[in-house]
Amino acid sequence: MEILKSAKPNILVIGDLMLDHYLWGSCERISPEAPVQVVDIAKETTVLGGAGNVINNLVTLGANVSVSSVIGDDSNGKELTAMLQSIGVKTDDLVLQTGRKTSKKSRVIAVSQQVLRYDKESKDAIDERSTSKILASLEKSISLYDAIILSDYGKGVLTSSLCQGVIKIAREMGKKVLVDPKGSDYAKYKGAYLLTPNKKEAALATKIDINSDEALKDALLKLKNECELNISMITLSEDGIAIFDDSVKKFPTVAKEVYDVTGAGDTVIASIAYSLSAGKTIGESCKFANLAAGVVVGKIGSATVTLDEIEEYEAALHKSSSDAHIKSFEDIDKIVSRCKMNGKKIVFTNGCFDILHVGHVKYLQVAKSFGDVLIVGLNSDESVRRLKGESRPVNMAEDRAYILAALEAVDYVVPFTEDTPYELIKMISPDVLVKGGDYEGKDVVGTEFAGELRLVDFVDGKSTTKTIQKIQGKLC
Repeated sequence: MEILKSAKPNILVIGDLMLDHYLWGSCERISPEAPVQVVDIAKETTVLGGAGNVINNLVTLGANVSVSSVIGDDSNGKELTAMLQSIGVKTDDLVLQTGRKTSKKSRVIAVSQQVLRYDKESKDAIDERSTSKILASLEKSISLYDAIILSDYGKGVLTSSLCQGVIKIAREMGKKVLVDPKGSDYAKYKGAYLLTPNKKEAALATKIDINSDEALKDALLKLKNECELNISMITLSEDGIAIFDDSVKKFPTVAKEVYDVTGAGDTVIASIAYSLSAGKTIGESCKFANLAAGVVVGKIGSATVTLDEIEEYEAALHKSSSDAHIKSFEDIDKIVSRCKMNGKKIVFTNGCFDILHVGHVKYLQVAKSFGDVLIVGLNSDESVRRLKGESRPVNMAEDRAYILAALEAVDYVVPFTEDTPYELIKMISPDVLVKGGDYEGKDVVGTEFAGELRLVDFVDGKSTTKTIQKIQGKLC
């Protein structure tokens, strides 16, 4: 994940831009003029839609994004351009075409229910002049980009001549073109690095009923051969992603809760482009895309995802290495802030955890049951020596942290050098502070910063001291 965080790739998005406009209100009566609902509008919101949602995802991941498209010389076009510029997207290659309407989709929402949508847009193919402008600009700037995404929403920007022109220029410069396709005729995407159709779209394009692994392989091969792709890919919704490079490979999904799949396809192509541009393999990129999609489908509405959210999500799934769960004070402060913002219940406990045994594991499992995220403060080697004597710890802090971080119950481990975790507890301000049952009736450090204190009994006969004594007895 650290490689991805430092990547900052330059990615160009070419495609159909639009505004998604929402009118939010309530409905308490039927119109006397006609049998329709009367919606009392309370607020209006506008967000980037179409290829703009791909752009949003790239920006939140941390990419440097440029956009090339054709819009109308109208108020919607001006609003769209301003919104792109406000999030740092380079808009120099937006082409204004006289007479063209910038796409805007307006939805009337009453009590969380969409009751009407009305569109204002042009869906006819862009003219040759606009195509030439985009291609001429790309020829001059192609060396700046690590990857190009073609985001096709069927609104006329991605014509066959434009797609083939972009792919030709990119291939000559060794640049990858990733395509989110539309419709059933994929001939215009011929020569791209990869396409990202879902199973339904792939079935329509290949005329293969994808109802088995064999049919999936046939569809992947047909797409790869007919479209002359480097990688053939089909997204499989809750079943993840399938690709064919030299053989069929499946990457299962990792979503825990699914609230809304809106925009998940945009997240997938954005995250794959980002990961590939950072030097990751296609397999690593598919796994990364699944994690990103897992975060997004747990949100309501078209959503974006950050690298920090993906890292936290991966940690929660325990799909990452132990190193990813060991955090500094600065790291855990940011993580806790995000967790609390998302309504997560934070649990904290601490200890030396010198020689890990069943008592430790059961204690930590009970601690985790009190909330959503368990953070374990770990005494440094110097701190353990001051508390336990010069013969301790048996295991170095680095080893103790790594083993703790591998436990399913533990989300994060934070080493501290003081004798007590007072400053760490103060910073985290956990919802639940957990200590051993031997603290009954005693003062517990940091309770003033915690929502509540929970005491957990230790397992009888299980302790690091007794383990050491048993080992020493056998050695003697």
